[in-house]
Amino acid sequence: MILADVGDYREAARRRLPRFLFDYIDGGAFAETTLRANVDAFARVLLKQRVLTGADQVSLATTLLERDVSMPVALAPVGMAGLNARRGEVQAARAAEAKGVPFCLSTVAACSIEEVGEAVQTAPWFQLYVIRDRGFMQTMLDRARAAGSDTLFLTVDMPAPGPRYRDRRSGLAAGTPTQRQVSRFLQAAARPGWAWDVGVNGRPHTIGHVSSALGEAAGIDEYWAWMARNFDASVDWKDVEAIRTNWTGRLVIKGVLEVEDARRAADAGADGVVVSNHGGRQLDGTRPSITAVRPIAEAVGERMTVLMDGGVRSGLDVLRALALGADGVLIGRAWAWALGARGQKGVEEVLDLFAAEMRAAMVMTGVSSIDAIGSELLVEGER
Repeated sequence: MILADVGDYREAARRRLPRFLFDYIDGGAFAETTLRANVDAFARVLLKQRVLTGADQVSLATTLLERDVSMPVALAPVGMAGLNARRGEVQAARAAEAKGVPFCLSTVAACSIEEVGEAVQTAPWFQLYVIRDRGFMQTMLDRARAAGSDTLFLTVDMPAPGPRYRDRRSGLAAGTPTQRQVSRFLQAAARPGWAWDVGVNGRPHTIGHVSSALGEAAGIDEYWAWMARNFDASVDWKDVEAIRTNWTGRLVIKGVLEVEDARRAADAGADGVVVSNHGGRQLDGTRPSITAVRPIAEAVGERMTVLMDGGVRSGLDVLRALALGADGVLIGRAWAWALGARGQKGVEEVLDLFAAEMRAAMVMTGVSSIDAIGSELLVEGER
């Protein structure tokens, strides 16, 4: 099939991956209204089309969290995405490095921080949850530091799991252990390309970092049980302050939607926030991420880096986010679909696609550099 936009990579991934993996990446919480709203809200951000501006020498280069990047885009942490292709996070990190953008590794990745770090020249950013097992958290901070990571993304919007009904229907998170294993086996058998690439040649099939707590023989079912035990609704800003004291690198708070919380993050010493509703995978019915960017950027943009994720499907969406005040954008599903569709090559292709779309949109809005993107690009009433 012809892969023209991110939606085509999504469809290619759907055809190649077992249902339980595709639905895990693709799905959201409850009725998935926020998942859909994240995407739909971008279409309501209207841009001014300018003409005869002479904007023919477009540069996407900028800096994000003190790192020089080819464009204001980074690969977001996505749990279990590494199972979409053989040693998938390694492939994604290599793609990001080849295209000059950062890669952020999830705590619940298939590949460990050590495996990914050894595969690239620049250490990945690292994402961590605040969980009940504080010993595990400390171990992960130590491992990330030892692997050379200089930036920690602390995800704070998962005090409890958002009900994800697709995971129950797919056999990933419902039924008896035997039922789940049989369902996953049959789904894998129906996708022979994936079964050979990942099922046979992609071993070990672990959740890289969690396996250190559970043992190398632990599989997906053991991972789900461990996660269920470790969600911690008692987490508060004192925990963030403790991590800030412990972590000497840059600290970014991921999962902020309200101005008050962004200000608290700045007061706690964070270097940045990610405006995010967890891709619609937590509280269904909350505001789309893009609608929270402008008020947060206006409140804390001079104090810290403001990133966003959720619903980003094109370079045009990146331009919209920057016009509303974001310093950069994280893409999640887009790279996970591309990885599932075509491995490292697919991720590189999607990053090239984002860059081409950004350049076209910048020319048509009359700007030549990232620094020139601002609210003046927005149609009156959208500012």
